[in-house]
Amino acid sequence: MAQHSVYNLEKNKVGEVELDPVVFEAPIQEHLFYYVINWQLAKRRSGTASTKTRGEVSGGGKKPWRQKHTGRARQGSIRAPQWRKGAIIFGPQPRDWSYNIPKKTRRQALKSALSLKHRDGNILILKDFNLSEIKTKQVVSFLKRFELNRALILIKDDNEILKKSARNLEDVKVLKADGLNIYDILRFNSLVMTEDSLVRVQEVLKN
Repeated sequence: MAQHSVYNLEKNKVGEVELDPVVFEAPIQEHLFYYVINWQLAKRRSGTASTKTRGEVSGGGKKPWRQKHTGRARQGSIRAPQWRKGAIIFGPQPRDWSYNIPKKTRRQALKSALSLKHRDGNILILKDFNLSEIKTKQVVSFLKRFELNRALILIKDDNEILKKSARNLEDVKVLKADGLNIYDILRFNSLVMTEDSLVRVQEVLKN
């Protein structure tokens, strides 16, 4: 097993932890990233785009003018699509964009993403991330101290002080370990994990 240093918020080394090779030294299958990220983004689509058909637009009960001898093209209803405020033909309708992919594939993609971060040296493990008060300045100082620019911070349990301290920072996201996903791992340059969140991730993915 690979050894990884554990730091406190002051950038002092306080110990070491073993990284499970099943999770952090798995084969990096980059084609799975595209596959799983598309699945994630499809699940997030609201699917609420909607246009009105001829049966839904207002008006149109009466034929606009008689069929023949007017010198104008024949018309059956002002609901027709060629009319102003008429219907939309073949327009979008509410739909569910989500689909299923195998759980095994999702887990393998997560292992590949974590192994990629570990290989590139972009994982930082902290003893904990407990702040004394809600202050964005404390998170900014932490990023500068560790020379991080875009960071995903992984925690095991709810930490409202940390979440509220980081919520105004565009390049920082705080996420619970159970919500770990490919999109966020790859979107941020660095992965910051508390020691207990690391235990949780390895517990879930090692099997």
